Amino acid sequence: MIIAIDGPAGSGKSTVARYIADKLGFLYVNSGRVYRTVTFLCLEKDLSISEEAIFKSIPWNEISIHRDYIAVNLQQLSDELHHQRIDKLVPRISSFPMIRKAVNNIIVNTSKNENVVAEGRDMTTVVFPDADIKVYLDASIESRAMRRFNQGISDQTFEEIYKAIEERDQVDQKKAVGALRRSTDALYLDTSGLTIEQVCEKVIKSIQGHKTHQELL
Repeated sequence: MIIAIDGPAGSGKSTVARYIADKLGFLYVNSGRVYRTVTFLCLEKDLSISEEAIFKSIPWNEISIHRDYIAVNLQQLSDELHHQRIDKLVPRISSFPMIRKAVNNIIVNTSKNENVVAEGRDMTTVVFPDADIKVYLDASIESRAMRRFNQGISDQTFEEIYKAIEERDQVDQKKAVGALRRSTDALYLDTSGLTIEQVCEKVIKSIQGHKTHQELL
Protein backbone atom coordinates (compact mmCIF):
# COMPACT_ATOMS: atom_id res chain seq x y z
CA MET A 1 0.00 0.00 0.00
CA ILE A 2 1.23 3.48 -0.89
CA ILE A 3 0.12 6.53 1.08
CA ALA A 4 1.37 9.73 -0.58
CA ILE A 5 1.38 13.10 1.17
CA ASP A 6 2.23 16.43 -0.48
CA GLY A 7 2.27 20.04 0.59
CA PRO A 8 4.48 23.11 0.98
CA ALA A 9 7.35 23.49 3.46
CA GLY A 10 6.19 23.59 7.07
CA SER A 11 2.68 22.28 6.45
CA GLY A 12 3.20 19.32 8.78
CA LYS A 13 3.92 16.65 6.15
CA SER A 14 6.91 15.10 7.88
CA THR A 15 5.33 14.86 11.33
CA VAL A 16 2.05 13.49 10.00
CA ALA A 17 3.71 11.05 7.59
CA ARG A 18 6.02 9.70 10.29
CA TYR A 19 3.12 9.28 12.73
CA ILE A 20 1.06 7.38 10.16
CA ALA A 21 4.04 5.22 9.17
CA ASP A 22 4.78 4.36 12.81
CA LYS A 23 1.13 3.58 13.53
CA LEU A 24 0.82 1.26 10.54
CA GLY A 25 4.35 -0.16 10.64
CA PHE A 26 5.03 1.23 7.16
CA LEU A 27 8.32 2.50 5.76
CA TYR A 28 8.57 6.28 6.06
CA VAL A 29 9.94 7.95 2.94
CA ASN A 30 10.81 11.65 2.99
CA SER A 31 11.79 12.87 -0.48
CA GLY A 32 13.28 16.04 0.98
CA ARG A 33 15.85 14.00 2.88
CA VAL A 34 17.01 12.42 -0.37
CA TYR A 35 17.42 15.84 -2.02
CA ARG A 36 19.24 17.04 1.08
CA THR A 37 21.52 14.01 0.81
CA VAL A 38 22.32 14.90 -2.79
CA THR A 39 23.02 18.49 -1.72
CA PHE A 40 25.21 17.28 1.16
CA LEU A 41 27.26 15.20 -1.28
CA CYS A 42 27.59 18.16 -3.63
CA LEU A 43 29.08 20.22 -0.83
CA GLU A 44 31.28 17.39 0.41
CA LYS A 45 32.64 16.77 -3.07
CA ASP A 46 32.83 20.50 -3.84
CA LEU A 47 30.92 19.91 -7.07
CA SER A 48 30.04 22.55 -9.59
CA ILE A 49 26.35 23.29 -9.08
CA SER A 50 25.28 22.29 -12.56
CA GLU A 51 22.76 19.64 -13.47
CA GLU A 52 25.14 17.55 -15.56
CA ALA A 53 28.03 17.67 -13.07
CA ILE A 54 25.80 16.60 -10.19
CA PHE A 55 24.07 13.85 -12.16
CA LYS A 56 27.39 12.34 -13.25
CA SER A 57 29.16 12.64 -9.90
CA ILE A 58 26.58 11.48 -7.35
CA PRO A 59 26.81 7.74 -6.47
CA TRP A 60 23.09 7.14 -6.98
CA ASN A 61 23.24 3.39 -6.44
CA GLU A 62 24.83 3.93 -3.00
CA ILE A 63 21.98 6.06 -1.63
CA SER A 64 19.49 4.03 0.41
CA ILE A 65 16.40 5.01 2.38
CA HIS A 66 15.89 3.59 5.87
CA ARG A 67 13.26 4.13 8.52
CA ASP A 68 15.11 6.83 10.46
CA TYR A 69 17.94 7.89 8.20
CA ILE A 70 19.44 8.04 4.72
CA ALA A 71 22.65 6.14 4.03
CA VAL A 72 25.33 6.67 1.42
CA ASN A 73 27.18 3.40 1.25
CA LEU A 74 27.69 2.73 4.99
CA GLN A 75 27.53 6.34 6.15
CA GLN A 76 24.30 7.21 7.95
CA LEU A 77 23.11 10.77 7.50
CA SER A 78 20.66 12.56 9.74
CA ASP A 79 21.59 15.78 11.56
CA GLU A 80 24.16 16.58 8.86
CA LEU A 81 21.32 17.17 6.41
CA HIS A 82 19.92 20.19 8.27
CA HIS A 83 22.82 22.59 7.97
CA GLN A 84 21.92 26.10 6.83
CA ARG A 85 24.18 25.71 3.76
CA ILE A 86 22.01 22.83 2.65
CA ASP A 87 18.82 24.78 3.34
CA LYS A 88 19.96 27.48 0.94
CA LEU A 89 21.16 25.19 -1.85
CA VAL A 90 18.64 22.34 -1.90
CA PRO A 91 15.85 24.31 -3.70
CA ARG A 92 18.16 24.93 -6.65
CA ILE A 93 19.49 21.39 -6.86
CA SER A 94 16.03 19.86 -6.48
CA SER A 95 14.80 21.94 -9.44
CA PHE A 96 17.05 20.12 -11.93
CA PRO A 97 14.94 17.63 -13.98
CA MET A 98 17.70 14.99 -14.21
CA ILE A 99 18.22 15.11 -10.44
CA ARG A 100 14.50 14.83 -9.76
CA LYS A 101 14.24 11.81 -12.04
CA ALA A 102 17.17 10.10 -10.30
CA VAL A 103 15.73 10.79 -6.83
CA ASN A 104 12.28 9.61 -7.88
CA ASN A 105 13.81 6.37 -9.18
CA ILE A 106 15.41 5.77 -5.78
CA ILE A 107 12.08 6.35 -4.03
CA VAL A 108 10.07 4.15 -6.40
CA ASN A 109 12.62 1.33 -6.27
CA THR A 110 12.71 1.51 -2.48
CA SER A 111 8.92 1.29 -2.36
CA LYS A 112 8.61 -1.85 -4.46
CA ASN A 113 7.05 -4.66 -2.42
CA GLU A 114 6.84 -2.32 0.59
CA ASN A 115 4.04 -0.60 2.45
CA VAL A 116 5.08 3.04 2.37
CA VAL A 117 4.10 6.48 3.57
CA ALA A 118 5.87 8.87 1.21
CA GLU A 119 5.88 12.63 1.61
CA GLY A 120 7.23 15.50 -0.43
CA ARG A 121 5.99 17.98 -3.01
CA ASP A 122 5.19 15.77 -6.00
CA MET A 123 4.47 12.40 -4.41
CA THR A 124 0.79 12.41 -5.38
CA THR A 125 1.25 13.91 -8.83
CA VAL A 126 4.52 12.55 -10.25
CA VAL A 127 6.11 9.84 -8.13
CA PHE A 128 3.00 7.90 -7.06
CA PRO A 129 0.11 9.10 -9.25
CA ASP A 130 -1.69 5.79 -8.51
CA ALA A 131 -1.16 5.87 -4.74
CA ASP A 132 -3.86 4.18 -2.67
CA ILE A 133 -4.30 7.26 -0.49
CA LYS A 134 -3.40 10.84 -1.48
CA VAL A 135 -3.27 13.75 0.94
CA TYR A 136 -2.39 17.42 0.39
CA LEU A 137 -1.53 19.36 3.54
CA ASP A 138 -1.55 23.15 3.41
CA ALA A 139 -1.18 26.09 5.82
CA SER A 140 -0.63 29.82 5.75
CA ILE A 141 2.95 31.06 5.44
CA GLU A 142 2.66 32.68 8.87
CA SER A 143 1.62 29.41 10.49
CA ARG A 144 4.37 27.47 8.77
CA ALA A 145 7.05 30.02 9.67
CA MET A 146 5.96 30.00 13.32
CA ARG A 147 6.17 26.20 13.44
CA ARG A 148 9.71 26.25 12.07
CA PHE A 149 10.69 29.06 14.44
CA ASN A 150 9.28 27.21 17.46
CA GLN A 151 11.20 24.06 16.55
CA GLY A 152 14.36 25.88 17.59
CA ILE A 153 16.55 24.12 15.01
CA SER A 154 17.45 27.29 13.13
CA ASP A 155 19.34 30.41 14.22
CA GLN A 156 17.23 32.52 11.86
CA THR A 157 14.68 35.07 13.07
CA PHE A 158 10.97 34.53 12.48
CA GLU A 159 11.08 37.15 9.72
CA GLU A 160 13.98 35.38 7.99
CA ILE A 161 12.21 32.04 8.18
CA TYR A 162 9.01 33.61 6.82
CA LYS A 163 10.87 35.08 3.86
CA ALA A 164 12.71 31.80 3.19
CA ILE A 165 9.45 29.82 3.16
CA GLU A 166 7.81 32.40 0.91
CA GLU A 167 10.71 32.18 -1.54
CA ARG A 168 10.72 28.37 -1.35
CA ASP A 169 7.03 28.28 -2.23
CA GLN A 170 7.68 30.37 -5.33
CA VAL A 171 10.54 28.11 -6.43
CA ASP A 172 8.54 24.93 -5.81
CA GLN A 173 5.50 26.19 -7.69
CA LYS A 174 7.50 27.27 -10.73
CA LYS A 175 9.67 24.18 -11.21
CA ALA A 176 9.72 22.91 -14.78
CA VAL A 177 9.51 19.34 -13.42
CA GLY A 178 7.88 18.22 -10.19
CA ALA A 179 6.23 21.54 -9.37
CA LEU A 180 4.19 21.73 -6.18
CA ARG A 181 0.54 21.34 -7.07
CA ARG A 182 -2.51 19.73 -5.57
CA SER A 183 -3.70 16.46 -7.05
CA THR A 184 -7.40 16.68 -7.86
CA ASP A 185 -8.10 13.37 -6.09
CA ALA A 186 -6.14 14.15 -2.92
CA LEU A 187 -7.70 14.83 0.47
CA TYR A 188 -7.07 18.56 1.09
CA LEU A 189 -6.41 19.72 4.65
CA ASP A 190 -5.59 23.26 5.74
CA THR A 191 -3.60 22.65 8.92
CA SER A 192 -3.24 26.31 9.96
CA GLY A 193 -5.68 26.04 12.86
CA LEU A 194 -5.24 22.34 13.58
CA THR A 195 -3.01 20.45 15.97
CA ILE A 196 -0.88 17.63 14.61
CA GLU A 197 -3.14 15.18 16.45
CA GLN A 198 -6.22 16.58 14.68
CA VAL A 199 -4.52 16.35 11.28
CA CYS A 200 -3.42 12.78 11.90
CA GLU A 201 -6.94 11.86 12.97
CA LYS A 202 -8.36 13.14 9.71
CA VAL A 203 -5.77 11.27 7.64
CA ILE A 204 -6.40 8.07 9.60
CA LYS A 205 -10.13 8.38 8.90
CA SER A 206 -9.34 8.68 5.20
CA ILE A 207 -7.30 5.48 5.35
CA GLN A 208 -10.04 3.73 7.29
CA GLY A 209 -12.43 4.64 4.50
CA HIS A 210 -10.27 2.88 1.93
CA LYS A 211 -12.28 -0.34 1.68
CA THR A 212 -9.38 -2.55 0.59
CA HIS A 213 -7.18 -1.63 3.53
CA GLN A 214 -9.48 -1.21 6.51
CA GLU A 215 -7.77 -4.15 8.19
CA LEU A 216 -4.56 -2.14 8.56
CA LEU A 217 -5.95 -0.08 11.46
